[in-house]
Amino acid sequence: MQPNRRDFLRKSGALGLAALASARAADAPVRLPNRAAGTGLPAGWRTMRKFDAHNHVFLSGRRSATDWADVDSLIEAADVLGIERLFCSRPITAGVLANIDVVRDANDSVLAAMKRHPKRIAGYCFVQPGNGAAALEEIDRCLGAGMIGVKLYNQFKFTDPVLFPIAEKCIQRRIPFLGHSGHVTDPKTLAAQPRISDSLDFCALSRRYPELLLILGHVNGGGDWEWAIKGLRDCPNVYLDTSGSVLEDDTIGLCVRALGHRRILFATDATMEGCVGKILGAELTADQREDIFWRNLQGILDRRTA
Repeated sequence: MQPNRRDFLRKSGALGLAALASARAADAPVRLPNRAAGTGLPAGWRTMRKFDAHNHVFLSGRRSATDWADVDSLIEAADVLGIERLFCSRPITAGVLANIDVVRDANDSVLAAMKRHPKRIAGYCFVQPGNGAAALEEIDRCLGAGMIGVKLYNQFKFTDPVLFPIAEKCIQRRIPFLGHSGHVTDPKTLAAQPRISDSLDFCALSRRYPELLLILGHVNGGGDWEWAIKGLRDCPNVYLDTSGSVLEDDTIGLCVRALGHRRILFATDATMEGCVGKILGAELTADQREDIFWRNLQGILDRRTA
């Protein structure tokens, strides 16, 4: 069962979106309980421009046009948090190769959401490299319909040569390539995702294709995030997105110290409140925060038309 963001918004307590929404009209600093006096979210936090580089929509392409609850609740959550644009995909997370028709249906759901909210939702085209030429054709179809990039999940290691035509297509079309990642260490997760790529796999792909606009997805999505960040230090062409449900302290600080702030992209992967909060709570200058929140991703998008 997919999470319902509208229920999440309703059930959030005083520490969550209820506190944020109460300050919405005045855009005042939010004072949270059990915090030192004088601390809280900065004034103007909601009107800071934000592009969510990694999110998802869950509308099936075969549903009726009236079944928009998940998509509309995504926009509702973005409104509360001041997120202007959401860059979304619908990956197929099963470990087996999906039929290309199933892949097309997943992408059609994103295209439908883009059509419903054209100023808010942009799309990544999900593909599985094992579909061969059909995957490349699907990328062209999605780009022709207005998508801006490609999203891959964990069905193939990013060092596998089967990915190389996908990377070359992204270079040819000057589009970003967002990949599922994780440096996992526990046997259960390793057994469930035996081909998951970590930052060294991303680095290897980037060294082969230094012009590739490669994004390591959800640094806080699970596994050893400190290892993942440090693994990117010697491959300056890989970007990192800040999404994930792990909200441990100083993730953003380590990203900036290890990689510099211009390689970091704000993202949520559906952990919307927490991922906005960890950017606002990090020790950043106003310019660094703005770069991370939207300007770094805009720079990637601008390269497509340069």
